[in-house]
Order: sequence, then structure tokens, then C-alpha cells
Amino acid sequence: MNSTKSTTLKWMLLLTLSVSILLVITGCGKKAETNELQLESSDKHPVVTIEMSNDKVIKVELFPEVAPNTVNNMISLVQAGFYDGKIFHRVIPKFMVQAGELVAADAGQPDYTIKGEFANNGFKNFLLHERGVISTARVGGMNDSASTQFFIMVNKNAGLDGDYAAFGKVVEGIEVADEIAAQPRDGLDRPNKDPLYMKKVTVDLKGMTFPEPEVIR
Repeated sequence: MNSTKSTTLKWMLLLTLSVSILLVITGCGKKAETNELQLESSDKHPVVTIEMSNDKVIKVELFPEVAPNTVNNMISLVQAGFYDGKIFHRVIPKFMVQAGELVAADAGQPDYTIKGEFANNGFKNFLLHERGVISTARVGGMNDSASTQFFIMVNKNAGLDGDYAAFGKVVEGIEVADEIAAQPRDGLDRPNKDPLYMKKVTVDLKGMTFPEPEVIR
């Protein structure tokens, strides 16, 4: 091999090595995309505490990295005292308990909806509807109709995955949700005999700040 060919080969090898190093460095700065749930540590998760009328407590860890605007909405409503005094108005054993309905005393407020943060609405949300997961209720067929109502799963239901914005999970008191679900109810699944209600709902932001939700009016 003559010196010209040897020099050319060396430069080609150096160029290939340089490109390889550049790709590695560039790749290190990017977070690999995945179709699996990836959660931050618990210190990055606000915790909602629901104190029930029977003095039992449910604690729910919210996941801002899963559904950020949905979490912002929940925090805003809790801080406004919206849930205080409300019942779980729809209870279905071995399925879920639902709360947050607007009643006459609310005078139609709040009067907005939020974008549905779930897969079938073009939003990546890999949190599955397993026991203990909290999710948003909405009007059937209207993806961006969620507002104040949420539900807590007391049993797994894969049929909801991808169609509802799950945004957290119960970390304490899931048995209290079971008790709520077991209340006597009417044909519309509404508790009809001295229903348990949320005496006080608070949120621990763990020193973090969260913006008001982006809303649709």
C-alpha cells in the first residue's frame, strides 16, 4: 500500500470514530422514548388527603409527569375547597367510586373543562386503571369534557386504559374506598342511605409550586 492510500485510510478511520463519539454524546442528552410508565421519585409527587365523615382517611399520590394539566386541575380544586362536604355520588363495588359532581350550591362553578390527557386523545399516558388508581371522569364521546369529577378504582379494569386520564394512585386507605363502594345505593349507583362524604380534602405540595390548569371554556 502506498503512502497516499495509507493516509486516506487513516483519515477515514478517524472520521468514523469522530462521528461515533458525537452520536454517543448526543444520545446521552436525550431521554429514550418508551411505551412504559416511568415515574419520578415520591418526593416529586403531591399527596392529596381525603378525610371522610367517618374520620377515615384516603391518601392519593399525584403523578405530574403522567398527566400534568390534570394534576394541576386537581390541586387547584382541592386548594379552593371544592371537594369539602361532597359525597362519592357514584359507587360500584368491585369497580370504582366517583366524586366531584356539581350541585346546586356550586352555582355552576367551575364552568370549564380540560383536555383529556389519555392515549386515544393523542396524549401519551401509560398509567393503567389498576386497583387504587385515580382517574378523571368525563362525558362519553367527548374527550375534552373532564372538569371536576374523579374516580378511584377499587378493582382493575383494562377497558378504561387509553380512554380516561389516570393521574395518580392511592398510597393509603384503599380499604376506605372499598367501604365507600359497599354503601347501599339506588338504581343509578348513588348512595341512598346516610352516604359517607369528604369532610376535608387537602394537598401537600412538598414545597413545589404548580400552575393553574389550562382550561377550555
